[in-house]
Amino acid sequence: MHLQFIKRSTLAFISSLWLAGSVFAADPWPSHPIKFIVGFGPGGANDLVARVVAEAASKQLGQPIVVENKPGAGSVLGADFVAKSPADGYTFFVSAGGIVTNPMIKTSMPYKDGDLVPVGMLAISPSIIVVSADSKVNNLKDLLVLANESKGLNFSTAGTGSTPHFVAEMLKVKAGGKYEIIPYKSGSEGMVAVISNQVDATSESSVVVIPQIQGGKLKAIASTWSKRIAALPNVPTTKEQGYPEVFIGHWAGVFAPKGTPDAILEKMNQAINAGLKTEAVQSRLTPQGIEPAPGSRISFAKFLADEKARLGPIVKRANMKED
Repeated sequence: MHLQFIKRSTLAFISSLWLAGSVFAADPWPSHPIKFIVGFGPGGANDLVARVVAEAASKQLGQPIVVENKPGAGSVLGADFVAKSPADGYTFFVSAGGIVTNPMIKTSMPYKDGDLVPVGMLAISPSIIVVSADSKVNNLKDLLVLANESKGLNFSTAGTGSTPHFVAEMLKVKAGGKYEIIPYKSGSEGMVAVISNQVDATSESSVVVIPQIQGGKLKAIASTWSKRIAALPNVPTTKEQGYPEVFIGHWAGVFAPKGTPDAILEKMNQAINAGLKTEAVQSRLTPQGIEPAPGSRISFAKFLADEKARLGPIVKRANMKED
């Protein structure tokens, strides 16, 4: 009887393993819709990139990718939601640069560094330094001359720790001069202040300023990325004009909750990269000044580490604190 019990138990165990294996084989990831959480409201560059890439990656994975907006606290609310979501491969965070800079600037964070793990870079929209169309400034050298005059330079930003704020601080450190940094509620408001000559200059995402440049309301004097972008081929980079240290972009990348299986992270990375390389994605992003940036999980992690090392000292030197 004891032997029969052992046999029955063994058969039951083997059957359960077979059943579990069959279920697993029939239910591979992804088996139902995936969420991309965006930490900003609809209509911005981050949201635009998320939606374009979600559509392309979903075709690679065979499941819909639904984009949900959870704005607030400089994207911290959306990041925290994903950090506390199940690590099952069905909830991802589409980040901007704040995922690097928010912990440097904010006095407290609701999630820990490391609670979100990098999956892949999506795209980069360089910050374009602009002045009003009728400004006497025609290049970066002219702008720095203005900054060194007695009156100095009024520079609008989208708030403390925003990309325009970093550009102004980089210019100040590398070229000197007097800067009156004027925060607005958004990059769009800061841009309007330049158009109306309330301030001398700003630096905003290419996707935000290109329509105003094309409309003759703004003049682009420098791109803050490592190479010229296809949408503004005649605008030289800060590096070309002698200031390679003035380097920053509005980028978007995908993160997952810590503990998400590596196999899922890798499969999502591959789906994103395949989507970014399609003509459908490139034709929608590139004309707006957004450059697709496919790459490995390792290369994205290195980019993040480099950003932390580079931007941290600027935050300390400028004593950046949350508004």
